[in-house]
Amino acid sequence: MRVLSVTHGPSVPGGVFEEVVEATGCELERWVVPLGGAPRAPERYDAVLVFGGSMHPDQDEEFDWLHAEAKFLGQVLEREIPALGVCLGAQLLARAAGARVRPSAAPEVGWHEIELTADGRSDTVLRTFPARAYAFQWHHYTFDLPNGASELARSEVCTQAFRLGHAWGIQFHAEVTQPMIEAWLDEDPDDVADPARLRADTEQRIADWNELGRGLARAFLGEARTGP
Repeated sequence: MRVLSVTHGPSVPGGVFEEVVEATGCELERWVVPLGGAPRAPERYDAVLVFGGSMHPDQDEEFDWLHAEAKFLGQVLEREIPALGVCLGAQLLARAAGARVRPSAAPEVGWHEIELTADGRSDTVLRTFPARAYAFQWHHYTFDLPNGASELARSEVCTQAFRLGHAWGIQFHAEVTQPMIEAWLDEDPDDVADPARLRADTEQRIADWNELGRGLARAFLGEARTGP
């Protein structure tokens, strides 16, 4: 399998998702979108992973590459290439599907509880998660559910996961590692009310969280192997 990893900067890599891709023998190709260049045609990939970033999904005037990325993701959706978006990646998949992206009612930064919906508990990818879990999050934006999509998870603030055909979007960071969290704290210390509490919570939760993330990535790759 050939897997495309779409990232948006050095501190927001694919984390444990990319570990799983490489451990399962897939061919991994990376597209760091702000650096320019372009990926191959969507049909050249068996799966596409889209990760987070500090920018918002509607900031085209500030980040002129967002339009090209959204267009590429629209082609991924149209051609039914299996895709999984995380945080900004989920927001961009929703945008590419025609849904509205917007500021959420409140930011979610740190460990916040999410709950799977009935559709989530039966979904072939999301059912690898417990019905309720504390998930690591770092976002100020959300999205409306795309037409035809199923909501798979929610928090008190917003939709946390959806499925649209062969595409999944998750608002929480199932890919994140402890070094990534430390990098984000260094970059945006004012975004966190209590960094010491976040670090303590992370120390307690990260090992189990990474196992859940690896399980989700393996389930997604298993779905991608079966093809559209």
